[in-house]
Amino acid sequence: MTIGVWILGDQLSATQAALQSCDRANTAVILIESLAHVRVRPYHRQKLVLVWSAMRHFAEELRAAHWQVTYVPAADDFVPVLDEWIRSHHLTELRVMQPADRPFARFIQTLQLPCSVTIIPNNQFLWSDSEFRQWASHRKRLLLEDFYREGRKRFGVLMQDGQPIGGVWNLDKENRKPPKQGLHPPQPLWIEPDAITQAVMEQVRQLDMPLYGNLEPFRWAVTRQQALQLLTDFINHRLPTFGPYEDAMVTGQDTLWHSLLSPYLNLGLLHPLEVIQAIEQAFTDRNLPLNSVEGCIRQVLGWREYMRGLYAYVDDDYPQRNWFNHHHPLPDFFWTGDTEMNCLRQVLDQVQRTGYAHHIQRLMILSNFALIAGISPQALENWFHAAFIDAYDWVMQPNVIGMGQFADGGILASKPYAASANYINTMSDYCKGCVYSPKARTGSNACPFNIFYWDFLIRHRAALTSQGRMSMILKNIDRFTLDEIVTIRQQAADWHHRLSTVQSIKSMLSDSAKTL
Repeated sequence: MTIGVWILGDQLSATQAALQSCDRANTAVILIESLAHVRVRPYHRQKLVLVWSAMRHFAEELRAAHWQVTYVPAADDFVPVLDEWIRSHHLTELRVMQPADRPFARFIQTLQLPCSVTIIPNNQFLWSDSEFRQWASHRKRLLLEDFYREGRKRFGVLMQDGQPIGGVWNLDKENRKPPKQGLHPPQPLWIEPDAITQAVMEQVRQLDMPLYGNLEPFRWAVTRQQALQLLTDFINHRLPTFGPYEDAMVTGQDTLWHSLLSPYLNLGLLHPLEVIQAIEQAFTDRNLPLNSVEGCIRQVLGWREYMRGLYAYVDDDYPQRNWFNHHHPLPDFFWTGDTEMNCLRQVLDQVQRTGYAHHIQRLMILSNFALIAGISPQALENWFHAAFIDAYDWVMQPNVIGMGQFADGGILASKPYAASANYINTMSDYCKGCVYSPKARTGSNACPFNIFYWDFLIRHRAALTSQGRMSMILKNIDRFTLDEIVTIRQQAADWHHRLSTVQSIKSMLSDSAKTL
């Protein structure tokens, strides 16, 4: 035996490229749980359970398929473990499927191991890095809509005679209905933890390091078979009515009609093409509403592939970009959920409990607040990476740095996703249970989203003028009196002072407690 395969924790597919390049009878396989990786940031407890349980289940599946598997749990430093495994198996070549995250891909290239290392191209995405680069290289603007249409053509999805089915490419305008009373979406199928998952939960419970979020109830799938079950359940029960309310936010409704499939796509338990094809087949067989089917496919074929492609395409300095020069610290309530702003409290409570929030909750509540309040994009990206169950470097950098914070200056988005309380009041019921008024722009009961929104536009008016889609919005500032502008700026400053004071007090209390 001379060849080994190192399977990373987000490459849990029997068809992944490194495994497929080998003969199972003569190949050694290793999976390693890395505690060093966990110490990078305070990850959500359910994220750790999901990844480690899925890894352990996958190792058992490989053994059942007659692969020779070594599984190493809770390794403090995986490099010595890998080195010893290579020597003990007398390997001359180690094969690794290209990591999706750039820093880890570079790290592997620096490893000094007792055998050669071969990087096999990643086959868990529809577009390779080189294919995206070729698509992007001759374009002035890397528009998601253009990329999505190219993907539809390339893979023949929802196409007929070279044209989009229904005569239009994008039905997003039909999928922005605000919530109404009496919405009763079907509950998603949840999975009860088996013995392997329960053992991982106990391991996470015993970890002596900073972590985030609730450990229980843990209800996520941890095997490919379970993930396929959830895909079928989504298609049968929630896909038909997914579209109209996909942007809505409702108190007490954590999932609405969303698929909850992103964790499994990102782990390799599901492949994007099989998800797309299953949805398209259901559309053909059952004549499902096109707006629901197209809207869901656009998230996988368009958004997901675009984010991964852009992540691999941009320069190395992308994670540190800060176009607005925002440097306020992340408010402590992002970690605790302790805030009077009901929209933020509702979403943060949901993230603490589940590790999940849907795309509009992430973009228009969490990211929107950070953007207009001038919070450091890097601090927000670090929180997103720690808090969400589907978070990886390639997911969060373009989503937070680019889309959510416009810190890349418009490489990804054509305008900042900044909004006042009016948007939240329209697309959710959160404002009804809040102490602040979504109508008031200033004053003691004014929603902070209003104060920060107008302060953001006033502060950055010169820079935003160059963004064509912002011109109409910016003209509203001309209607303000000088006194109104001064009041807005002062109330925003007061809010920042209040937030920093709260964090300082909590920090002092924490330090005092440590000395007792």
